Amino acid sequence: MSEIINLVLLTEVFVTLFVIMDPPGTIPIFLSLTSGRSQATVRRAAWQAVLVSFFVIVTFALFGQGILSYMHISLPALQGAGGLLLLLVALELLTGNEKEPSAGQDVNVALVPLGTPLLAGPGAIVATMLFSREVDNVAAFTALALGIILVHVSIWLAMRFSVRILKVIKESGVVLVTRIAGLLLSAIAVQMVADSVRAFATGEG
Repeated sequence: MSEIINLVLLTEVFVTLFVIMDPPGTIPIFLSLTSGRSQATVRRAAWQAVLVSFFVIVTFALFGQGILSYMHISLPALQGAGGLLLLLVALELLTGNEKEPSAGQDVNVALVPLGTPLLAGPGAIVATMLFSREVDNVAAFTALALGIILVHVSIWLAMRFSVRILKVIKESGVVLVTRIAGLLLSAIAVQMVADSVRAFATGEG
């Protein structure tokens, strides 16, 4: 019976995080943020972003509630901060004011905004913290860990696939994708801020 329950938990973790983190949806944003960089740099940014996201998710799964409580940070505040950060990036993409790529920026793109808050954002963090409350034995812990790992493997595969897309659409296609990504990212950012304001207004978090 425990194996069936753990399989259900594994499915719930994977499906929930997959929907929230949306690996296919990261492709246009990843392409726009890494345009103009070498293929080696793009590949490095892909696995760096995945590692950053994985580290953040695991950290909050294990110590999330304690970290937020210690720093007196509410979940709505975390969500609002993430939304504002994404909005700044979205505006740069929409207006074409993103800076020329450099070695330092390559690392920054993988860390922020790709790794967090785009992938490991407030939604994924909160969901992981809620699932971690259901862990009361080794089997449940294994299910949660495997679910997190599988989602991040999916994200890495999506980003790796985007490298081939980049070869097909060329520079003009990247410009179009950049503008679309900026629009999508701005919508995500506004929704995050709106959810944060709503949570503050209703006294949640």
